[in-house]
Amino acid sequence: MSRPRLLIDGDTLKLEEILQVSRHEVTVELAPEAAQRVQASRALVDRVAAGDTPSYGINTGFGTLAEVRIDRKDLRDLQRNLILSHACGVGNPLPLPEARVLLLLRANVLAKGFSGIRMETLQLAIAMLNKDVVPVVPERGSVGASGDLAPLAHLALVLIGEGEAFFEGVRMPSKQALEKAGLKPVVLEAKEGLTLINGTQAMCAVGTLTQLRAELLADVADIAGAMTVEGLLGSHKPFLPEIHAVRPHAGQKAVAEHLRRILKGSELVETHVNCSKVQDPYSLRCIPQVHGSAREGLAFARRILEVEVNSGTDNPLVFPDTGNIISGGNFHGQPISLAMDVVAMSLTQLSSISERRVEQMVNPSLSGLPAFLAKNSGLNSGFMIAQVTAAALVAESRILSHPASVDSIPSSAGREDHVSMGMTAALKGRQVSEFARSCLAIELLVAAQALDFRQPVKPGKGVLAAYELIRAKVPHMDRDRELHHDITAVTALVESGAIREAVQNASQ
Repeated sequence: MSRPRLLIDGDTLKLEEILQVSRHEVTVELAPEAAQRVQASRALVDRVAAGDTPSYGINTGFGTLAEVRIDRKDLRDLQRNLILSHACGVGNPLPLPEARVLLLLRANVLAKGFSGIRMETLQLAIAMLNKDVVPVVPERGSVGASGDLAPLAHLALVLIGEGEAFFEGVRMPSKQALEKAGLKPVVLEAKEGLTLINGTQAMCAVGTLTQLRAELLADVADIAGAMTVEGLLGSHKPFLPEIHAVRPHAGQKAVAEHLRRILKGSELVETHVNCSKVQDPYSLRCIPQVHGSAREGLAFARRILEVEVNSGTDNPLVFPDTGNIISGGNFHGQPISLAMDVVAMSLTQLSSISERRVEQMVNPSLSGLPAFLAKNSGLNSGFMIAQVTAAALVAESRILSHPASVDSIPSSAGREDHVSMGMTAALKGRQVSEFARSCLAIELLVAAQALDFRQPVKPGKGVLAAYELIRAKVPHMDRDRELHHDITAVTALVESGAIREAVQNASQ
């Protein structure tokens, strides 16, 4: 069965479409109007390359060697040498979804028509995407200055038949991968090597998928918080609209409204209408304020990513309409670096308050429930160490939330004297998102156990949907067992979006 088509033109790519490509769910094609721009841009590069006037990246060296003129007969070697010398990445390869996105984003930038790439080279990149030839790209080695030089160089290696690639998920030399896919490598012409490695696409590849996961986790955090509110017989009053109307932050209002939907129809809330408790702890009462501020941070990051994935980030940029080829700094990753630092901090907030809610549930002096939600506590430890695990993840997340965007190590003999550390920020954000996912899975698991003690009274409809989905995968714990299996099962429900979908369907 043929996959749906995705036309790329350099201007209109959406984050959700990027997710589809990461999953190899669509066939990518170049928009006809983009092809015309690409050809016009290349024609200008060819004219300059045929002349004698020095032009950076076309017939000169690179970085601090920009003043070195290169003979016309050596231009092919210049581009090949650039790719070989810059392929200095180390560490684990990018996961396949991120590497696919890296290839897509580079192709999308080339499609804008300001890069000077040849159609032959761009079409090879697109064909690799469609035939599942995915470059092996080590994830460490970029300072986000002239873009993600090392990661993009490893991508470019595959286009010239060097380096390694995954073909249908199997790692092999790139020549072999291309041959299996029925593709042939290209020989790079003037400027093409530089065109392929200048840009912020590696940090954006990691960052975009992290952002989409973070947005999912923001919804799941509300669900987990609502389950805990019900499990602890917390008040629903702090979520009333009039409270949030007088402090109208968009994120705060959205979370309060989300909580009201999830908690609608609760029978549990009726059981403690006249209780003596005046106020709940902040981790329950202030969910809209804390979760809402995290949503504001994620909204900022989304705006940055939506602009960046459709931006020209080459150096120099080729403007065929005016005949100018201009060096600038669009490759600098500072916008992404700051955005990904904000994502990490936003997710750490969600993890931190989630861990406090877990403590509220497992601590008998706070919950009024059995110690650590265990039957025969003492003989059974229950969820004691689940809270410890959450605490460990939060502690590490706080360390990882130290901003990379304020750091800089000069490179390239001082020419690149201020760098963004954008890839570092993106990788930190990815790790924090994985920790947040686990923290929220732990809260969901513990909250389901707390709700068991409230039966047969039913919670809100959204909470009940989440509870029933969890219980379909993980039974009530009446005696100690290996909890890591339970955490893994609930984590899968979170990552797949199943929890969010079930709650959305029940809360409409």
